[in-house]
Amino acid sequence: MMRTYHLSLGSNMGDRASILRSGLDRLKAVGQVRKVSAFYETKPWGNPDQADFLNAAAEFQTDLLPEGLLDTIKKIEMEAGRDLTAERWGPRPLDIDILLQGTLRLSTPRLTIPHPHLADRDFVLAPLSEIAPEVEVPGTGKTAAELWAGRQASGR
Repeated sequence: MMRTYHLSLGSNMGDRASILRSGLDRLKAVGQVRKVSAFYETKPWGNPDQADFLNAAAEFQTDLLPEGLLDTIKKIEMEAGRDLTAERWGPRPLDIDILLQGTLRLSTPRLTIPHPHLADRDFVLAPLSEIAPEVEVPGTGKTAAELWAGRQASGR
């Protein structure tokens, strides 16, 4: 059964655009990348003392269950040079997060869907609302575009 996921991708080391494109290409081994947003240059979140990020969102279809997709993503990140034991929110060549999988609400020790910080991050909402403005974010009662518009209106 094919599942549709919305993913966030980011990079702040090396040739960021090439690394994001490579990450998207590697995802194609286990599914189909249906849509990709523009690349957005953004300030780091959580740890401001590092280089700016290049961020994007993608709509991705696969038959993998969420935990299987997470395992695949972690492998792709490591192949891109990410040290999974490095400091949280530190510099990284590639970061891929599962934002949404339809209306699924999931909370395990390894994975929470929807992503717990989705509604608080401009670098996630801007590209997500570009490729999937009408997708509803479970638990909020709002679409990606509505959440993004709310953040813009509040001046965050």
